[in-house]
Amino acid sequence: MPELPDITVYIEALEQRISGHTLTRAQIASPFLLRTIEPPVQACVGHKVSKLRRVGKRIAIGFDNDTWLVLHLMIAGRLHWSEKAKKADGRRTLAAFLFDNGCLTLTEAGSQKRASLHMAAGEAGLAALDPGGMDVMTASLAEFTHGLTVGNHTLKRALTDPHVFSGIGNAYSDEILHRARLSPITLTSRLTADEISRLHLATREVLGDWIERLRREAAGGFPEKVTAFREEMAVHGRYGLPCPRCGAKIQRIRYASNETNYCAVCQTGGRLLADRALSRLLGKDWPRTLEELEELRAR
Repeated sequence: MPELPDITVYIEALEQRISGHTLTRAQIASPFLLRTIEPPVQACVGHKVSKLRRVGKRIAIGFDNDTWLVLHLMIAGRLHWSEKAKKADGRRTLAAFLFDNGCLTLTEAGSQKRASLHMAAGEAGLAALDPGGMDVMTASLAEFTHGLTVGNHTLKRALTDPHVFSGIGNAYSDEILHRARLSPITLTSRLTADEISRLHLATREVLGDWIERLRREAAGGFPEKVTAFREEMAVHGRYGLPCPRCGAKIQRIRYASNETNYCAVCQTGGRLLADRALSRLLGKDWPRTLEELEELRAR
């Protein structure tokens, strides 16, 4: 799922292409995409784009008549830009927005159509779509500390809660926790002031580094290689591969369709975290340390 760095670079690319330009046609070809009908999509047609904004993991396109077109790409949704007009077929290309200088299309791979389009009227309508999480790139340490500790949750859950932090998901939360050398299952109530400060710095550094990396990758073009799995990542999607810091094999916790990746040496003091599926299956035989895991594999 595109997260804060990806959405930031998407918006910068859109600003270069559609800001100040008129939407001449909007084609919605999937009945699953459009989630609201008031105001109608056609309310934007014939109007110029006046502003673009990130709302959590959503991309909000504002028009000069104070209407907003708000896209949530979810896991498999992606945006594409073409100087030629494109048509939405309802299968892979779910929507096409023709401007006076080119065409923006929304595609979604796979059969599960989760991407969404909401329409909003004015700032109040847009605010209703905002989960309310803080912008970690501008939050002070005091603000970050308050948001993090107002509830008592695991660090993984807190970082990915859109009501607490804006735009952080599964991928970058793994990278942030690895940079901060903190376990994903540590409870926020048990963090020391030093650990919170370390996490605050790591959050800003990781997201900032990836924004710059994605900007360089796009090189002024429209971002097409948007993915949650990148070779340059330290732990996310790298189960079984060596940690770039210590060389130990990256571990994982699997739950439902999600996976948390971490380094046991760097983040948990060498302790393996219980995987809901395997640890339940193995019971008392579940290895507690990397050494026990290696012994189990060697049998």
